[in-house]
Amino acid sequence: MPSIVSVAEAIPSYILKQDEAMDFARDLFSDSFQDIERLLRAFHNGQIEKRHFVKGLEWFKTEKTFAERNDAYIENAVELGAEAIESCLRSEVFLKRGISYEEIDAIFFISSSGISTPSIEARIMNKLAFSPHTKRIPIWGLGCAGGASGLSRAYEYCLAFPSAKAIVLAIELCSLTFQRNDRSKSNLIGTSLFADGVACALITGDQVDRKSFQRLESVPAIIATQSSFMPDSLDVMGWEMRNEGLYVVFSKDIPTIIEGWLKPNVNNFLLQEKMAIGDIHHFIAHPGGKKVIDAYIRTLGIDSEMTNISLDVLKEYGNMSSVTILYVLKRFMEIGKSGEFGLATALGPGFSSEMLLLRWES
Repeated sequence: MPSIVSVAEAIPSYILKQDEAMDFARDLFSDSFQDIERLLRAFHNGQIEKRHFVKGLEWFKTEKTFAERNDAYIENAVELGAEAIESCLRSEVFLKRGISYEEIDAIFFISSSGISTPSIEARIMNKLAFSPHTKRIPIWGLGCAGGASGLSRAYEYCLAFPSAKAIVLAIELCSLTFQRNDRSKSNLIGTSLFADGVACALITGDQVDRKSFQRLESVPAIIATQSSFMPDSLDVMGWEMRNEGLYVVFSKDIPTIIEGWLKPNVNNFLLQEKMAIGDIHHFIAHPGGKKVIDAYIRTLGIDSEMTNISLDVLKEYGNMSSVTILYVLKRFMEIGKSGEFGLATALGPGFSSEMLLLRWES
């Protein structure tokens, strides 16, 4: 089975502590909500301690046009994307030797927080010496599910081309979508939750000689994947496009939806592989928020300790949309042992989910 061999992050340089973000939101939203102090509890209830942005807080205190925000997205996405790719292919944690750019057969680029044509991976290919015949597969609009979906699509590519090496590059600069004139509760909650992040993963097919470059004794092989779509749920999460840019759509019912919808999808997926949730050693969950993590625990009946890594990533980095699950996966790759099973899951607009069953193999 295709395997995930290396994962790396590129972390934006500006750090915003949660108390600073709460003070910013108080100044901006106070005139819009009489119960602003009650609503601001979300900043601490979510257990996020800090987040990383590509711009400092002062940048967000004045109105920016859609063009200004999107130009900042393109500039920073290219810079950080190139950094994440280089770190992934040169990782001393996961690799014994570097992988050259020319060895990469396909790039799956994942994003939902900015618009670029030519797409970001094409712009990066003008900076890094990839083969001109590298296949480009940009995927836009999957939101928080995008990182897991990118891994699934790269897995399918490597099944079809077992001698291939592919990378999944996820870039989300959520802060650049911030709308100062949107005084909705969705925007207030989004201000407490979303952050910027970039990550890259290397996936290889079965016929690739991993012994020559794989440093870890065992890495997660992708055994199976499942995409699930909930009809008539377009209003659960996503973007609303207006003249000023992207406006966040974020339903307060997401934890409730998880409890009623996710469990049968997880159980059916595992049953197809003759497994149950009790057979899983590592629960590699996209931490959409503290309430989402709590919903995973309740609905799947798993031990809360299985979500500790997801919660740690949430505390340190916030919700980076599609990127977040790759941060979580990287930490599980550092501790996984041969023969152990992992379940990776992420939820996104549609409403939808993407799941991957992993098994650590030598």
